[in-house]
Amino acid sequence: MKFGRLSVAAGFAAIALALTACNSTPSSPAPGAAANPDARAVVANFRAPVSNWALESDDAYVLSIAGCLETLTKYDQTTKKVEPMLATSWKQASDTVWEFELRKNVKFQDGTALDAKAVAGSLNHVLKATAPARAVNPKTISKVEAADADTVRVTTPAADPLLPYRMASVNAGVLSPAAYTAKGIDPMKHCTGPFAPVSEKAGQSLTLDRNENYWDGEVKLAGGEIRYITDGATRATQVQTGEADISMSIPATSLATLEADDKISVLKADSPRTSTLYLNNSRAPFDDVNLRKAATIAMDLPAIAASIYEGAAQPATGPFAPSESWANPELGVPQPNIEEAKKLVEASGYKQQKPLEIIAITERAEFAGVATIIQEQFKQIGLTAKVVTKSYGAAEPDVLAGNYDMILSQRNRMIDIADPIGFLQADYTCEGGYNLSHYCNKDYDKLIFQATTETDETKRHDLYRQAGDILAADAANVWLVNEQAIDAVGNSVQGYVQDPLTRYVLTKDLAKTQ
Repeated sequence: MKFGRLSVAAGFAAIALALTACNSTPSSPAPGAAANPDARAVVANFRAPVSNWALESDDAYVLSIAGCLETLTKYDQTTKKVEPMLATSWKQASDTVWEFELRKNVKFQDGTALDAKAVAGSLNHVLKATAPARAVNPKTISKVEAADADTVRVTTPAADPLLPYRMASVNAGVLSPAAYTAKGIDPMKHCTGPFAPVSEKAGQSLTLDRNENYWDGEVKLAGGEIRYITDGATRATQVQTGEADISMSIPATSLATLEADDKISVLKADSPRTSTLYLNNSRAPFDDVNLRKAATIAMDLPAIAASIYEGAAQPATGPFAPSESWANPELGVPQPNIEEAKKLVEASGYKQQKPLEIIAITERAEFAGVATIIQEQFKQIGLTAKVVTKSYGAAEPDVLAGNYDMILSQRNRMIDIADPIGFLQADYTCEGGYNLSHYCNKDYDKLIFQATTETDETKRHDLYRQAGDILAADAANVWLVNEQAIDAVGNSVQGYVQDPLTRYVLTKDLAKTQ
């Protein structure tokens, strides 16, 4: 049964209308304007390194965004194909063995040569990590070795037709042997990319200089700086004031203001990213599927999308966006039904002793407003909740350990590897390395194992659809909205190509006119 929109949602909608009224089309740099070879670019990035540059962690994304870290293969967002990077070709020698031929005459920024031994050393370092990477771990790769100086041999526990996709993961990045020290990883001048890290202000920024000997040709910028700015509103402000040239992951609440600024270009792209209310399936009350279903139908997702996200996101239908080929087209947006949700809560027998906690991560400015709406909608079905704000880094240890009730976060399904298997395996299998919701369903796990070895793409996508249907039927989480990737770029910037998978920003072709 449809119910009226909440007053708090209506308030956000009114704000959205007021902001949208001043929207205009941004201008772009004058065509033919000369690039300045001495220019440096500042990037406001939503991530901060928190793991001493461990490549098995999300710190690898910072090094990739910075134009430092490179991988054997690269997923091209335009062609939707895996293409050569540090490897020029690869072949499947057997069901469980792949061989990658390395590019000739590539040097690390410290002057040492890239060879198969160095590549194997980097990959094995990740495989031996205490907390393995989501895409590259002993469950997906059993051995990496140098077959000869120019050939890297990768052995998998079972047939894995998607291994070249895994090798494009930033967690499979390659660093010079000298980067691995007793104190941790030192990325300074130990990458192969177009930019070499030269200094860092701990917790604040990473400074880079042009790699004059880059294997792929001329690097247009003299250098750059990656600033660690986890607050979305601050990232938006920095590009508007000119403190940053590129600001990544702009919150919807800042969108209209930036679009009205003729000194800025706002770039949008479809993104496999869903804002999600993660429910802790491992403890009360959300170990009860009926409570999870109650949480789902308590939500008015269209109201959230229209008000908080100002129309820059679409209500979610489940774990996949409707545009994805493996999504079930029969899954619609869950309709809010307060009366049915109340009945599910009552029938569960759950006796609330204290408020349930909703963690709203600060990296996404929208989540404070979303959490307020959820808190109110929970109240309507007889559940009391309180909202706390934390950075994701501060919240993650407790979330991974299962010491939480709910967390508002978001997840790019294609970011580990450019195929849903990485997300479906890491996030929802019983032993998944990133199973924030602590969900476990043996039938689901069997489907995912079958998908990992299926070579026929059509059949594999059908298995993904079946897996998504199980997650939706179990109400594993509340999938709220499908987001767009939104970046803001100053008009002196040239050659910026938006990457919805947030891996590449400082590239050899990026330039500035001043």
